Amino acid sequence: METTFSLQDLLTTIRKHWFLVLCCTVIASAAAAITSYYLLTPIYPAETQILVNQKSSSNIEQYQWAQNNETDLRLINTYNVIIKSPVILSKVIEKLELDKTSESLAGQITVSSANNSQVVNIVVMDKQASQAVKISNTLADVFKKEIPILMNVDNIEILSVAKLIDNPKPVKPNKLLNIIGGTVGGLMVGIILAFLLEFLDTRFKSEHEIEGILNLSIIGLVGAIALEKETNKPMKSRRVRRN
Repeated sequence: METTFSLQDLLTTIRKHWFLVLCCTVIASAAAAITSYYLLTPIYPAETQILVNQKSSSNIEQYQWAQNNETDLRLINTYNVIIKSPVILSKVIEKLELDKTSESLAGQITVSSANNSQVVNIVVMDKQASQAVKISNTLADVFKKEIPILMNVDNIEILSVAKLIDNPKPVKPNKLLNIIGGTVGGLMVGIILAFLLEFLDTRFKSEHEIEGILNLSIIGLVGAIALEKETNKPMKSRRVRRN
């Protein structure tokens, strides 16, 4: 036997178990809010931009940057890898006296560059806004000093440095997005539980359900009959006195 549900049946099920759906929604929303505001550690960003200035390179003929844009992009991609390499990060850790490894510090750094652009963006994430600014600027300085030694070129200029602003805003966690996600998730869980309760309840609730399942027409109904329980009272024994 196949069971089909219409939109009306779905709305009826939700209406019937509205309190369960509401409780799941409120609990999930509250849990997301508490987690976002009190449990998750805020993460602050700091960004530094460096410019790959091909005109200042002494080996411009060797790399043929003025004639081949593809070579420019490959060189910038190479710089992106070098910035997060242990050779650079170990010097940053030593200079700032950080209690980190090169691998853990690399996980806080994002290096990117737009297509056909000579500008490289260095974004550092940290639990402290001031620390993120220090790491970002120090990383750019160390990279600028080390790149002539590593690649025998001197074509890096710091375009902009990271600055510590008043009342910095964290990028993580996104509190509003987390609360919305928790609310939607709780609502979905409540609806799913409501349907599970409806599926597990195999009792017939109306004559229409019997007609739909058995495919038979109902020709009559039997009303509820009140049954009185018969109580058997014990017979009291009588004593017969003889004179």
